[in-house]
Amino acid sequence: MNCQAIRLLPGQEAGRIVAELEQSKFADGKLTASGYARDVKHNLQLDREGQRLIDLDKAVFSLFQTSKEFQAFAIPRRVVSPIFSRYDPGMRYGSHVDNAMMGPNGDVRADCAVTLFLSAPDTYDGGELVVEFPLGEQRIKLDAGEAIVYPASTVHHVAPVTRGVRYAAVTWVQSMIRDERMRGILYDINRSLHYPEVAGSPEITLLLTKSYHNLLRYAADS
Repeated sequence: MNCQAIRLLPGQEAGRIVAELEQSKFADGKLTASGYARDVKHNLQLDREGQRLIDLDKAVFSLFQTSKEFQAFAIPRRVVSPIFSRYDPGMRYGSHVDNAMMGPNGDVRADCAVTLFLSAPDTYDGGELVVEFPLGEQRIKLDAGEAIVYPASTVHHVAPVTRGVRYAAVTWVQSMIRDERMRGILYDINRSLHYPEVAGSPEITLLLTKSYHNLLRYAADS
């Protein structure tokens, strides 16, 4: 399964968003959860009313649009308006799977989930995003301004926060490439094409070899 950390903005800019969030009104996070997720969601989320939220939405959308790495990895067709979440000490989000269809009208297929970490990691304890993969759990706690993009189909949870406050923005992406394996292969090829300074190096040879055999493995019938 493909999972990629991407730097979307400098930590200082993330700090400015956190300063905005600290002055904002938050509501019970269960308001946007349904089914089983509602029972295990224990956090707060930014009230989706007012100009402040509109401005924050625009700022996050701009990051997705201008990030070449995000565009290459997710190959997005549609991106859902982000949920700005807050976890105070004792808050957590238990193991769950995201809905297949997201957005206010439920018409965006959730291929990728995105968590943009806004709080600096040394300002809070706990709060790791834990994604369950076939080979085991991956605990993720990134620098402020970094995002993790991972399959929305995975079981995942947010570990309890034990100190400080964890702010993050969460959203979902419908990709133009529905097949996760093909997206991963295309991402590898895209990287090889856009980093000419390493052309001919062992790294680029390995990357292209991997892409060739994975495409052959995907397409061949035996």
